[in-house]
Formats: sequence, structure tokens, C-alpha cells
Amino acid sequence: MNGVATTGMASGGSWLSRKGNLQALGVFLFVVAGSLWALAQDSRFVYMLVYVWFGLAYGMLLQYGRFCMASAVRDLFAVKVPRMAVGMMIAVALYAVVAAIVTLSGFSTFHPNALGWHIVVGAAIFGFGIVFTGGCASGSLYKAVEGNMNSMLVVLAISFSQAIVVSASGWWDALVPQSWVDAAAAQDMPAELSVTKGWFDIFTAGYIWGLKGTTTAEIFGMAESAAGIVWLNTFLTAILPVAVILVALYAFYYRKAYLRRSGKVAPTLRDEFAGIWAMCTASKNTALAGIGLGILAGLHMYVTGALREHYGIFNFGELLVAMGYTNGLSIQDTVFDPGYWYITTQEAQWGGWIMQKLGIDSMDSIFFGLDNGLPNPLLNAPGFMSIGIILGASVMALSRREFKWKAPTWETAFFAIVGGTLMGIGARLAMGCNIGAFFATVTNGDPSGWIFLFGMTLGAFVGVKVFTWWMDWSAARKGGECDL
Repeated sequence: MNGVATTGMASGGSWLSRKGNLQALGVFLFVVAGSLWALAQDSRFVYMLVYVWFGLAYGMLLQYGRFCMASAVRDLFAVKVPRMAVGMMIAVALYAVVAAIVTLSGFSTFHPNALGWHIVVGAAIFGFGIVFTGGCASGSLYKAVEGNMNSMLVVLAISFSQAIVVSASGWWDALVPQSWVDAAAAQDMPAELSVTKGWFDIFTAGYIWGLKGTTTAEIFGMAESAAGIVWLNTFLTAILPVAVILVALYAFYYRKAYLRRSGKVAPTLRDEFAGIWAMCTASKNTALAGIGLGILAGLHMYVTGALREHYGIFNFGELLVAMGYTNGLSIQDTVFDPGYWYITTQEAQWGGWIMQKLGIDSMDSIFFGLDNGLPNPLLNAPGFMSIGIILGASVMALSRREFKWKAPTWETAFFAIVGGTLMGIGARLAMGCNIGAFFATVTNGDPSGWIFLFGMTLGAFVGVKVFTWWMDWSAARKGGECDL
């Protein structure tokens, strides 16, 4: 009987594995077929397909390594586990190296973020929110396709909270500093936006536009030199801080247990380096995901930059106009097109596009109307990168039999919506999330990314304290049981 039962279980597992592989293959072939169809319509859609296929690769690696940059800082404070933080640092170091090569080749699409106090405030709000959602923007995307309905709520909350924030106007507009109002009024605005309305418009025109984004090489007047790119942008801004952080992670979170396991009483410097290496390779999946993400993110920028030079464009909006698609473009005939890995802005466009279809005008704002546009989701290149992440993660989840519907409780749904909303608000204040405002910045020599990481870490630390208090209180109220 036991033999028959074991054989039946093995047979059932094998069938499920084949089914998952076939479903994963089906998703992959769907992307192939969609890509061929798009190219048949116009070969210039290859520009958009670059976002699709890099997104597919990102999604596969994110799901494979359970990679979530938000959980990197959360796990340090909640359970004192450095695994994800180490993976994130590996990705940063490799992205920085590839980004330097791309910049030296002349195909970089990177643009520094405006440097100001808003980064710390927005990042802290974002970091506080991630503790309650269980993942960052990209992490929520890949978890959603595993059947996690909380993560689906997070994606919706991030999308609509951003769209509402950048377009809303009310009594709170009077709370912005008068200096911002005066500076915004002095801007030479297009006729369609001659009267700045809404606090976010005033914040953008009266504060953000007065700031400067820069790289370390630019600060020292070496932006055009190879030495500035390699030593200042790559080594000083990215590699050296990564090395310091890895040493700190080892010293505070890994060293004691490692030395106890290895039996080293008086460790030498060589033993310490061996310990750091053991920490970096402790989780093979996370380390490989970090390596892959770092390399792919740099290659993504290279390919996009090369295509821009090939077509003689600076923005995808120019290609859309040439192909006859003008609906949803900004006043400047542009759309959001960073040229590298980004997440939250295209999600804001999804929310804004739906609101627009519901009759809520969002194109009269600076964020959508002047800068990013509200293109149809079928013509949104970065939006297709997020869709690619979803599809790539689904390929991995199906092939590894990790898809399972996870229905939320009222309590977890509430936290997903509130946390996602805070993430959306924080991302807009900081002008990016953990991808656009940290990962893509420090790797390209922009020191503002470390400021974002500091703010996000601070917010996550406070969030962990509040969340732990809530769990203890909830468990005590329910007699030792907690839904979270």
C-alpha cells in the first residue's frame, strides 16, 4: 500500500510539474506572439519591446531570488537577517560596473534626480509603507502573479494614490509655503497650464524645478572624463559604499554566528574575508538574482540608448508621433520614457488613465500634462516593462509550482491598501521609489540615491516598531492569535 501511495504521489507531482511547465511555456509563447504581432504593425515598436523583454527577465529573476529591495531593510530590523540586503548590494555593484561601460560608450540614458529634502521625507514615507505591504513596488508585482491578493491591492493602491496626489486640489493647497507659490507663478508655463493648481503642481514648479540633479563626477567637473566616470561615479559613489555596507552587515548581523560555526576563536584577516564571502553566497538564489539584475539593468540602458541614437530621438513620444499615435501625449509630445528600469511612474499613469476614462481630468497637471502624458496602456513602453515583470514572474512561479491563491483577511487588506497608498505618496514626493530613486541613481554616480536609502531605512525602522506593537496588541486582544 505504501509503495502504491508513494508512486501515486510521485505521479501526481510529476503531472503538476508538467502542467506548470506547459503553462509557463504558454506565457512565454504569448509574449513571443505578441512581440511578432507588434513588429508586424510597425518595426519601430521594437523600442517598446525592449522594455517588454527586459521586464520579462527582471520578473523571472525577481521571482527566482524572492528579490525585494524593500524587504532588505525591513528584514534587518524585523528578524535581523541580512540575506536580501546582501543581494541588493551585489546588484548595485554590478549595475554600477555595467553602467560605467554604458556611459563610456556614449549610450547612457540616465538623468540625475533633483537633490533636496523631499527625498528623505518621501523615502521615509515609502519605507514606512513597505513594512505593512510586505514588499516594494517591484516585489508587489511579482508576488501578485503568485496569487497573493494582498500584493494585487498594493499595486492598485500605489497606482491610484499617485494619480490622485499629482492631480488633486483642495484646501490643503493653502498649506504650501508662499515662496513655492511665488516661484511657481514666475515660471514660464505653457498656455494650457498657465495657472498652477494643486499643491503638487506648486511643489513641482515652485520647489523641484529650482533644484539641481548631479553626479559625483559633475560635482568635481569631471563628468566628461573616463577617470570621473570610473573613479568618482562608479568607485566612489557606488562600489566603495557597497563595500562598507557589506562589511557592516557582516560585522553586525553575520560574523558572530559564522565564527561560532567555523570554530574560529582568534580569526585572521583572511578568516574575516572568508566570512564576508560566505555571507554573500549564503543564499544562492538571492545572490544569482542580484548578479543577473545588476547586469541586465545596465544592458537595458545600453540597448535603449543605442535605439534612441538609431532612430534619432530623445523620447518615445517622438516615435509615437512618427507612427501616428498622438492621443495621450503630453503638451511637449512626450511620454514617460526613462530608458532604464523604473517602476512607480508608469503605475501612476495606469491609475491616471483609468481616472481619465472615468471623466476625471488628470492631463491638466504638470506631472501628466506637461511631463509624462497619459498614453493608452497598449502604447506605454515603461508600462509594458511592468507587465513584462508580471509575465516573467508568472513563468517562474508556474514552472516552480509556486502559484497559489492567497485571499486577504480584512486586516491584511487594510494594511495593503494603507501601505500601498503611503508608498505611492512617498514615491511621488521623492520623485521615485527604491528602483528609480535608489537603484538606478547610485549605480550611475548620483549620490541622491544614498539619501533615499537612508530615508527608506529610517521609515522602515519606525514601521517595524509600529507593526510589531500592532501585532502584539492584536494578538493580546485575540487571546494569542493574530491574522498577520
